[in-house]
Amino acid sequence: MMSRLRGRRAAKEGQESSEVWNGEAWTVRHAASASAEGKMYRCPGCDQALPSGVSHVVAWPTNSAVQERRHWHKACWDARNRSSARVTRTRA
Repeated sequence: MMSRLRGRRAAKEGQESSEVWNGEAWTVRHAASASAEGKMYRCPGCDQALPSGVSHVVAWPTNSAVQERRHWHKACWDARNRSSARVTRTRA
């Protein structure tokens, strides 16, 4: 229980961390609600819109281009191993 709390405290908005998901290194940033003001994103975890001004998670494969960044609801990012995410790696 204590380690979960520590992890949550460490995940401050704007702070980047590294995680391994599906055998690939990912960079993860917790985005503040103010940084999302006036922008609309679609979460690849649930395929629903992230309303403007909502804090969320921005994640991308560490060795990829900036275009690979994806904006997730925090709950969807936390549950990504329990469901099949709809991450699209290219924009064709």
